[in-house]
Amino acid sequence: MAAIYRAAYRRAALFYRSHSTYVRKMRYLNKLKEDDSLCRQAQTSGTFYIFHNLSPFLQKVGKKYSILQLSAAEMKRILEKFKETEQWIEKSVLIGCSDEHVPHFALDLGALERSVIEVELKGSFTDLRKAFFVVDEKDSSLLASAQGLLRWHDSHQYCSKTGQPTQKNVAGSKRVCHASGITYYPQMSPVVIILVSDSSRCLLARQASFPQGMYTALSGFCDIGEAVEEAARREVAEEVGLEVESLWYSASQHWPFPSSCLMIACHALVRRQQLEISMNSLELEEARWFGLEEIMEGLKREPKSAKQDNGSYLPWFPPKQAIAHKLIDEWVKQQTSQPPQVL
Repeated sequence: MAAIYRAAYRRAALFYRSHSTYVRKMRYLNKLKEDDSLCRQAQTSGTFYIFHNLSPFLQKVGKKYSILQLSAAEMKRILEKFKETEQWIEKSVLIGCSDEHVPHFALDLGALERSVIEVELKGSFTDLRKAFFVVDEKDSSLLASAQGLLRWHDSHQYCSKTGQPTQKNVAGSKRVCHASGITYYPQMSPVVIILVSDSSRCLLARQASFPQGMYTALSGFCDIGEAVEEAARREVAEEVGLEVESLWYSASQHWPFPSSCLMIACHALVRRQQLEISMNSLELEEARWFGLEEIMEGLKREPKSAKQDNGSYLPWFPPKQAIAHKLIDEWVKQQTSQPPQVL
């Protein structure tokens, strides 16, 4: 009897998984990516997020910013107003869908006059670096994905082997060179970001290009052939001259700056016998150890309040949307609890 109940439970669990909202949503998106006719039909009922030369369109309501979503009918009206055909919609890229299977697309209107669109829709095209930090976290992720995909299509219009034009599918999930038969898919560059600690302090650094007073975790691109662990150890050695003793994974995040990157966040402990920082001045402007109290104060500090009367700046850290903030916050919590399992 127990075996019968277990089998029934497995069947019920399988049924639920295969019919859950998430599974249905993912399978629908996959169909849109693979079926041009279905995706073209979806463009007639979907919603559109618009960009202008990769800057997203935002509207301000009170003190809050939001992303404008245009219906397919509204998108058609805007194109008609600018004397453009509906074929422009095929330049859009699929970026997701709602739980109710309303597809979301992103479309760049960079060839049209920016100011006229802004007046018409009562908003403004905003640089992604600003937009990323003034909209909700969920919207930040969507904007980053949309801009990354639009940027990739803009820079991959020709085949690297034949030099011939490539053609995107309707969803924008790939480009094909019909002369060579090569299919190109959007890619992200893996970047390892590491919060280094000696167990009682953590190490943060800044580059000359950073805003005044901002410190963050060490980071660098993974080299071809490197594992994440190898890249993390190499970056710490290169940038601050320390040797990693143990390393554990925290989380990952798509990061759109300077272009599409996959940030792979880790914590690292360094050898206690060697804690003196030997900074690579070609990479960094400053790197130093921070104690728990200083870190906690820095997490509370806003960039605009960091400047002191004498012109110097108190340390402040990346905002909550950045995975570096998550690493620093985790480190604070780890001071009174056991660290995660070491890789």
